[in-house]
Amino acid sequence: MGPRRILHLQSPFLFLADICCYILYSASLDKFYIGACQDALEERIRKHNEHAYGNHRFTAAAKDWQLFLKIEADSFPHAVRFERKIKSMNSVNSTRSLVRRYQT
Repeated sequence: MGPRRILHLQSPFLFLADICCYILYSASLDKFYIGACQDALEERIRKHNEHAYGNHRFTAAAKDWQLFLKIEADSFPHAVRFERKIKSMNSVNSTRSLVRRYQT
């Protein structure tokens, strides 16, 4: 996992966050999920696996989501643009190609 960013809130408290676009993979479904995050990524993946976002969501079909690729972004809107671009590619082969590109 990459470095975490520290964000300052209006209060004196700090929290660790991952501003990124991420791709999850489920072996049981053999499917990918693409999302954007501005919170702790590990916590977000845990919530996907526990169906914290509801049983009607795409990720509720499995409990074995694992991080496949993380693309750090400068801001949450930037992460959402990455997410939309990857989703517009609409292909497992394109997703795997993207992963190969970022792993080298």
